[in-house]
Amino acid sequence: MKKPRETKRSSDEAVKAKTGKAWAEWFKILDKAGAKKWAHKEIAAYLHEKQKVPAWWCQMVAVGYEHERGLRQKFQKCDGEFSASGSRTLTVPLVKAYAAWTDEKLRQRWLPGAKMEITTATPGKSLRAKWDEDTRLSVNFYDKGAGKAQIAVDHMKLASSEECAKMKSYWFAALNRLQEILEA
Repeated sequence: MKKPRETKRSSDEAVKAKTGKAWAEWFKILDKAGAKKWAHKEIAAYLHEKQKVPAWWCQMVAVGYEHERGLRQKFQKCDGEFSASGSRTLTVPLVKAYAAWTDEKLRQRWLPGAKMEITTATPGKSLRAKWDEDTRLSVNFYDKGAGKAQIAVDHMKLASSEECAKMKSYWFAALNRLQEILEA
């Protein structure tokens, strides 16, 4: 079975290769510009427009800066909400992967005791669900060809960084169980 990946910030070498500067240099530049008082969108725009950082790397540097300066917690999105995500590519047809979520009896085999209520569904593409009173799920399905499908889970509206870490582990184990059952 797969093991969880540890999320780490990109190395100084990688950041410098793609942006021209290492983390410490970006932190100094952003501090001098007053970014501690800016929203995420403003930091990313400054990096892109004034510093000419490529679009994807603007986000990477902005989030790294926010984490470094305590402006954002781990797993916190730029809107302030917390969410945990996970995905898995399975060697099963898309229809079988989708059914594992929509067939209550099958779902209970790999998500025992889950009180999930599907609120909207587009067959073979996506579903949204209430997980509990406060949190929600968004699940997307992708056909990867030749009997393969990818499932991407986003567990939204979580209470804290700690709750995100807990649910990330939960979904990792749940997707392992799903993979075991479907690929058996």
